[in-house]
Amino acid sequence: MQIYVCVKHVPDTAATINIVGDTGYKDTACKFIINPYDEYAVEEAVQRVEKAGSGEVIVVTVGPEAAVSTMRAAMAMGAHRGILVKVQSQFLDSTLTSLALKAAIEQDGDGAPDIIFTGKNAVDTEGFQTQYRLAAAMNLPVVSEVVNLEIDNGQAVVEREVGGGTREVLEMKLPCIIGATKGLNEPRYPKFPDIMKAKKKEIKEIDFDQLGLDTSVDQTELLKLEAVPERSSAQIMQGSIREQVIELVRILREDDKVL
Repeated sequence: MQIYVCVKHVPDTAATINIVGDTGYKDTACKFIINPYDEYAVEEAVQRVEKAGSGEVIVVTVGPEAAVSTMRAAMAMGAHRGILVKVQSQFLDSTLTSLALKAAIEQDGDGAPDIIFTGKNAVDTEGFQTQYRLAAAMNLPVVSEVVNLEIDNGQAVVEREVGGGTREVLEMKLPCIIGATKGLNEPRYPKFPDIMKAKKKEIKEIDFDQLGLDTSVDQTELLKLEAVPERSSAQIMQGSIREQVIELVRILREDDKVL
């Protein structure tokens, strides 16, 4: 069984990000981690190979050189090796990202992988598109928001969240792409020996330009980064319900200017 896991190198959601200019930030002052939803993808892939008793889990990342540390974290969880497609920008268009992932996977394997796992989304851009664009590029079925997965006889049966506590059950033939989310499993915490072993595992690095992709398909332009404004202190409305509503509308219109 050969399983690829698409992993993204993202800023820690608890980190302070210092914006430089309109579209940059000081990444050296910001802690980066494996995208939290991708941890469920890595864990599921590792469990599948452990259960099968054979196979390989390959982590694939499109990101800067610094993303190697994130890939090592995935390897400490049990992934066997990695492929890094090196780019300069943290904010690569999802179309180009999916094409780069496709090219890296196809160059690496002799045939189609059994499964490709991703997280349901990346916590930095929250585009929710990469796994679908990858599936379209590779002509594979895809389901995201997966909280339960059963595989038998070349068939995947998945449960996915659709909102309001409702789930739907879908069947797909392998190979397929699965977007993992919280509830699918409980990601393991690597032990020190696993962390040390991960430092010796292979990471193949490929420059994005070497893939020969058509960059004209890029449909996204980053115009400006802005820090989230500090929240003001809470206000308690006084008076009757009508008076409170009138005051609330005035604040939203005149002070916060959101109406």
